[in-house]
Amino acid sequence: MKNLAMGRYVAYGSFIHKLDPRNKILLTILAIVCVFLPFSGYAMTFTMAGIILAITIIALAITHTSFLSFLKSLSSLWFTALFLLIIYVFIPKMGSVDVSSLHEAFSINGYVVYWESFMDAGKIMLRLINMIAITMVLTASTTPLELTYALEWYMYPLKKIGFPSSELAMILSIALRFIPTILEDVQRIMKAQASRGVDFEHGGLITKTKAIISLIIPLFASSIMRSEELADAMECRCYDPKAKRSRYRKLKFGWGDLLSFLIIGVVTSGFLYCCITNFNVYAFFGVVVI
Repeated sequence: MKNLAMGRYVAYGSFIHKLDPRNKILLTILAIVCVFLPFSGYAMTFTMAGIILAITIIALAITHTSFLSFLKSLSSLWFTALFLLIIYVFIPKMGSVDVSSLHEAFSINGYVVYWESFMDAGKIMLRLINMIAITMVLTASTTPLELTYALEWYMYPLKKIGFPSSELAMILSIALRFIPTILEDVQRIMKAQASRGVDFEHGGLITKTKAIISLIIPLFASSIMRSEELADAMECRCYDPKAKRSRYRKLKFGWGDLLSFLIIGVVTSGFLYCCITNFNVYAFFGVVVI
């Protein structure tokens, strides 16, 4: 629970914090598009993924997000990495892949393991790492309320067809608002149960299941109580989901947003060019790689 990156806002007055949340969501989408673009050759793929990761780490540093928290968020991917490695190594390559063009790494009792299997697993892992890093930049520099306003602005055209965009935006706002609160409840309940002798780290499957149940039931009870209190508070304030709502702060698109959009736009255009034309910088300079 401590490693959850989503919903952790870092209060700081950086350049990225001051950007329009609508622009930040758009830039996040463009960055995610760059992450999933296919490139020619593994070397080019890893190079482009490394460029995205380097830019994202610089953005994390600008937002004053702890690099240690980023590493902790990646620690939960060890099972995914192991699963991907097993899938790519022990499942034979099918389809149009020419086995003669693959590079043998080693063999186990006659079963050949290729270097390309490790490359494919590493490529997927790099994409996941980039996704987590990009998500952390967005959530660390944007408050849940700003995210809600931006999402509601994007969903505004759907009102023409009767889509409840305002109600959905309020639901998202409440959900994002209570993520840190629920995490605090989890830590509080775990400490309370540990003081009563519950062990969450040791024991067999049955013991751990009982320990998790002792955590989930109080957490559900606490969440239901909070939701009832919130509903009563909204009713006391005469909240009407169908009424037209005003904004204390108006979203404005400034020069910083224009500059950041141009930078990310140029980077995305370069990535699209390399993807469409199958451009390979290593082949261009005559460097031999896998």
